[in-house]
Amino acid sequence: MLKTILLIQDDALCARAVQEVLLGSGDLTLGIEWVRGCSEGLERLNRTGKQKSCIDAVLVDLFLPDSQGIETFERLYKELPDTPILVLCGPEEEHIAKLAVQLGAQDYLLKNRLDSDVLLKALRTMIERAANAEALFEEKERAQVTLDSIGDAVISIDAGGLVTYINAVAERLTGWSRKEAAGRRLADVLRIINVDTRETASDSMGLAICENRTVSLAPNSVLVRRDGAEAGIEDSSAPIHDRRGQVTGAVMVFRDVTAARALSLKMSHFAQHDGLTDLPNRILLNDRLIQAMAMAQRHGKKLAVLYLDIDRFKHVNDTAGHTAGDRLLQSISKRLLDCVRSSDTVTRQGGDEFVILLSEVAHAQDAAVTAEKILATLSEPHSIDKLELFVSASIGIATYPGDGTTGESLLKNADAAMYQAKDCGRNNYQFFKAELNQHAGERHRLESDLRVALERREFALYYQPKVNLRTGAITGVEALLRWHHPTRHLILPTRFIDIAEDSGLIVPIGKWVLREGCRQARAWQAAGVAPMTMAINISPVELRAKNFVRGVCEILAETGLASRYLELEITETFLMQDPQSTGLVLQELKDLGIRLALDDFGTGYSSLSYLKRFPIDTLKIDHPFVRNLTTDADDASIVSAVVNMGRSLDMRVVAEGVETHEQYTFLKKQHCPEAQGNYFGEPVIPEEVTELLTQTMSV
Repeated sequence: MLKTILLIQDDALCARAVQEVLLGSGDLTLGIEWVRGCSEGLERLNRTGKQKSCIDAVLVDLFLPDSQGIETFERLYKELPDTPILVLCGPEEEHIAKLAVQLGAQDYLLKNRLDSDVLLKALRTMIERAANAEALFEEKERAQVTLDSIGDAVISIDAGGLVTYINAVAERLTGWSRKEAAGRRLADVLRIINVDTRETASDSMGLAICENRTVSLAPNSVLVRRDGAEAGIEDSSAPIHDRRGQVTGAVMVFRDVTAARALSLKMSHFAQHDGLTDLPNRILLNDRLIQAMAMAQRHGKKLAVLYLDIDRFKHVNDTAGHTAGDRLLQSISKRLLDCVRSSDTVTRQGGDEFVILLSEVAHAQDAAVTAEKILATLSEPHSIDKLELFVSASIGIATYPGDGTTGESLLKNADAAMYQAKDCGRNNYQFFKAELNQHAGERHRLESDLRVALERREFALYYQPKVNLRTGAITGVEALLRWHHPTRHLILPTRFIDIAEDSGLIVPIGKWVLREGCRQARAWQAAGVAPMTMAINISPVELRAKNFVRGVCEILAETGLASRYLELEITETFLMQDPQSTGLVLQELKDLGIRLALDDFGTGYSSLSYLKRFPIDTLKIDHPFVRNLTTDADDASIVSAVVNMGRSLDMRVVAEGVETHEQYTFLKKQHCPEAQGNYFGEPVIPEEVTELLTQTMSV
């Protein structure tokens, strides 16, 4: 491309000499325009208006008829600050030429030492340097516009911890302008505290520099703006390197998550509390039962579960109306809370049923005292809409560990005792009774049979498909364990998994399930079926077992299944039990390429904040939410919120337990990506799955 040089020189001989040098060089990329005076040169520059880029360089003698000395340079530089200027001067004018260089000229040449090599080299170097500067400016401008256009805040520091840059979003979040922040200590501009302790949070950027790795803030970090306002943030800080790989600073990308955290808390509350009474629901009760049983076991204490049903509540609804019935339930809830300690839990299970968890009792009789207090309190009249309503209740009591060692068994036995109370005339309480011996014997027999079930090859895997709700295609299957007992026929896991976990048998059983599931997935691939994900439930006991990850690696190698086709499902509650060690194991699995799913999502009450902490790929919406979403507005809202949250967190969402066309239609309208349940197909043996996979799923 032709480069145009403007020569401003009154001396015709000197101008001709310069022209001859350029023309004689044979360089066809350099062209020259000659004018005699400064004003004529400025007129030439202004001839094309703002398009001054048509002049690539200026070669000027500072002493002209219409302008003398440094004034000549200043007039040109003011008009053409971005175009390189090369000064020509005599030896006696060299000091003025040097001053021009200090003010912005690229260089100067002595007229009495002018030769072709020197002049050409100076011009080419000057033009090339200007082009590089322009390219660098454009790149910097492009980066600046990009960083100011993104939705996240960006701030960078040098190795000494001084701010070098903040973008527009960071300006708004911190309250510091880019100009004010530059050169200040990071702690002055970016004040981050722990929302719980109110202490200064750890310096993630400093740590990124020190340890040369990407670092994130704790999940409960809050940014304190310059004006004192606070905003929850999450971040990622990474080191900046020079061309030699040396750390020269760090950059932090962070965002305001105040609204997201509020939504998370709101969703968590909705998921765990009854919409009418605001009492904890069965999901939260199950979690607190687990915690209370663990504490009772650790300290050798007891706990009690009271299952309460309002006697003839339907009669109240039929006579006073459903609105009065709802207000009566709210009144009952308040009275129940007044009857227990703050450490106890009152929950509504639905309808007119309540469950009360007495987290610690010295003797079973302590539960009876609470039951009597409840019966007396509820029997007093309830003033509802100018009516005085009278109710009574039937209460069943089960204690841990005597009446059950799992939340499910305690609730079941307390429920059975409640029906005994109804059979005894209502308005009374009953303890769970003699069935305990039968239950213990049944458990012992099942455990004995379970110990030989593997050896006798009594276990089998059934498979239930997961379906893409948009296309109807099968995206994967979940392996479900079944026990073909020689005398009890088909036994579902709900009857023996707890026994297997308590006895330690779950580890070899789980290993068999994992191997068989991987083998079957690889067999389908070998038969020409398109590769898909094999989902397998993993017990917390298995995950805590020594060398679990190594065992998974061995099974994948043995069966030949690629790790990307294996998805391990873990329960939400398990994440909260030991987050540190759990996180290490899950990250090891993730590093192998294995997918991780959070099963029964919504059953925990403090795990939403862990979603970004753990490497989870998939959220599985728990069955109860799906089952009631067409009849319960709260459940429908929760399902919609989880789908949207999964999309925002870039996680797959799978709705479990889809049984009806109405549920399917609702999920599809909410753009839920995937679902599984008997609506699409019940769990079946491998041969039936093979046939199903060769067909097009139609829903």
